[in-house]
Amino acid sequence: MAKFCANISFMFNNMPLVDRYVAAKNAGFKAVESGFPFNYSLDLMLLAKSNADIEQVLINTYTGDVTKGEMGFAAIPGKTPEFRKSMEKTITYAKALKVKKIHIMAGNVAKPTPKNDVCYIENLRMAAKMLEANNIMGVIEPINNHTVPDYYLNSYEKATDVVKCIDSPNLKIMLDLFHMQKICGNLTMTIEKLVPYTGHVQIAQSPDRHEPDSPGEINYPYVLDVLRKAGYNDWIGLEYKPAGDLVSGLKWIQSFGYEL
Repeated sequence: MAKFCANISFMFNNMPLVDRYVAAKNAGFKAVESGFPFNYSLDLMLLAKSNADIEQVLINTYTGDVTKGEMGFAAIPGKTPEFRKSMEKTITYAKALKVKKIHIMAGNVAKPTPKNDVCYIENLRMAAKMLEANNIMGVIEPINNHTVPDYYLNSYEKATDVVKCIDSPNLKIMLDLFHMQKICGNLTMTIEKLVPYTGHVQIAQSPDRHEPDSPGEINYPYVLDVLRKAGYNDWIGLEYKPAGDLVSGLKWIQSFGYEL
């Protein structure tokens, strides 16, 4: 049975991040994931999570200044010190919040070269050791270049090759099915092929990134069953933008035969 967690970077975004924990709990969620908690002190984040009495599944690494287009450092030559610091900062937050998954952001690269490839492998190998020491899983996510132009990791083949090369139980792939549809489609075979290397899943309808039952390209009742049959039974993050009222829009979960 699928377990759904709210991505509070996308959901409840009419309020400060620290208020979204209680909002998610009141909407019926047992767990959340979030992108970037680092604008808030760790004490404030801990208080928000504790007041909501809710689990946190995943956070993203500190990415730098997003207003300057920074989307992480892992694949950026010369930025290894920044990458290490971002990992250290994120692991500190993850341990305090009892988060067991960290999404490691690769960074934007307009024209990747072999230097980026080597840098990415070396930094992720370092990160895997840091994560292993703290009993945390790292996940890397291919992101389509229509939504995020120039993002370095934009291929499932590359992600799989990297995970196989590093060969660590603490580094896996994050399957975001919205991005998968835009990158390569062929969801059934791609999911079945990648589930053995998968550490986390996120979903949204394509092309508009709304609820899974909204009009679009993906037949989610079928695809969720493909995930189940392929052996994925961990959390699924709802990383979508509600088309209308968020809470009433959650009716798709029950109509698909699931529950929060």
